[in-house]
Amino acid sequence: MPLSAHIKEHPVYFHRFDAVWTPSVLILDWNGVERFRLDGYLPKDEFRAQLELGLASVSFMNKNWADAERRYASLLERYPDSKAAPEALYWKGVSHYKATNDHTILGELPGMFRDKYPDSIWALKTLAWT
Repeated sequence: MPLSAHIKEHPVYFHRFDAVWTPSVLILDWNGVERFRLDGYLPKDEFRAQLELGLASVSFMNKNWADAERRYASLLERYPDSKAAPEALYWKGVSHYKATNDHTILGELPGMFRDKYPDSIWALKTLAWT
């Protein structure tokens, strides 16, 4: 459930969540644990992609691998050119591995990054799987 709080009206929220800049968007899981944070303004499509990355992260951190993989795949389909896409590709592969214990996806990821996101930090993270 979304909650909006203005810094001057609810300063306690900003202290509780260590917000240091506005806007600050925090995605919490059902237990109130922060799973994703986004600070500052972004263009609409990039903001949406980042929000979807955060929701997928909640599923991943709660070990709901199938839902996480589905959410990351959806982000990649809808926002393939976003800054969030390389991270989504990485975690989509990891989610698939966690769900199936099939390590072949990890070996395929370096090639996918070479083709789509070669300059991404996430591409470097896949090099261990080559």
